Amino acid sequence: MATSFIDFLKAGTVADFESERGVSCDGQLPSPSDPDLVDRAIAARKILGEKVMILGHHYQRDEVIAFADITGDSFKLAKAAAENQSAEFIIFCGVHFMAESADILTAPHQKVILPDLAAGCSMADMATASQVNDAWKVFEELGLDKKTIPVTYMNSSAAIKSFTGENGGTVCTSSNAERAMRWALEQGEKVFFLPDQHLGRNTAVSKLGLDLTDCVLWNPWRPRGGLTDSEIINAKVILWRGHCSVHGRFSLQNVDDMRKNFPGISILVHPECQYEVVSASDFVGSTEMIIKTIEAAPPGSKWAIGTELNLVKRLATAHPDKDIHFLDKTICYCSTMNRIDLPHLLWAMESLVKNQIVNVISVEPVTAGYAKLALDRMLALP
Repeated sequence: MATSFIDFLKAGTVADFESERGVSCDGQLPSPSDPDLVDRAIAARKILGEKVMILGHHYQRDEVIAFADITGDSFKLAKAAAENQSAEFIIFCGVHFMAESADILTAPHQKVILPDLAAGCSMADMATASQVNDAWKVFEELGLDKKTIPVTYMNSSAAIKSFTGENGGTVCTSSNAERAMRWALEQGEKVFFLPDQHLGRNTAVSKLGLDLTDCVLWNPWRPRGGLTDSEIINAKVILWRGHCSVHGRFSLQNVDDMRKNFPGISILVHPECQYEVVSASDFVGSTEMIIKTIEAAPPGSKWAIGTELNLVKRLATAHPDKDIHFLDKTICYCSTMNRIDLPHLLWAMESLVKNQIVNVISVEPVTAGYAKLALDRMLALP
């Protein structure tokens, strides 16, 4: 019988788990937490039963994913949170904006718990409500507000989602960004896409067939976004100046080096990567698409994957018959996502066992109401 990952967690030897399967993925992750905690986590999870649902994002540590009831990207987990009306507690192993969305989508009697409140997102922090409202005032001044549909990436605060919902827009994830932007252009003449410029640009050009010149970049740190009135008026897509600190670091040089060092390798990247990286890659898609692509790939095929390191290493472990590499050896894992570790998850579960509710994420009702409008529009998209 194959040894389960949870057994290796208890032994404290993730490296052994990978070695047994011939994993060759480059890149380093933090050492696993104290394996003595695993038995306690198993016991707590058993006691809590169906009153708790644990959601685990693909970028989480393996020691956390081992206890997740559902694993997925932000879109899949948002749907899971919305569909489960029975669990009293949702433990969200992700980052703050994801837990906010879960709180907005769940029933009033349910509580969403984030095991570590410090698990944030640098991209989400790149767009504040006051900055976005200042930009919208410029659109109003130019008479563009009724023609412009905001589309905000899931990686944004509840306040930004609320702004989007109040102004007729929708939320998107990397899985459905194309459909969301097409929907927005069916509702209006322009898209105000925030906060990830790369996902917005890649979707507009590679999926919608727009030209790079149809997109302009709004810099919130410059007057009127650093743009002229004519640039704003003529643009089809106004991109917010934000990015993912992990995906934004993959470079064209990384792609060239991989092709040089591993002839015949396929480059598979996330659409949060820079436009030139996406353009030079063989396959581009969300985390769910990346997983499905590797699952369907033939044995012996070679892959360089440009996304968060936890997911790449997990794919390499699950598919030892394929030669899987991390696109950039120097890039780190998502440090904020990795704040959720086994000790924090265990603390949240054992606290619930003792009837102590910790780290509840609760969005203010008015903000939640408008944000839910935007999220519901996303969930209603085909």
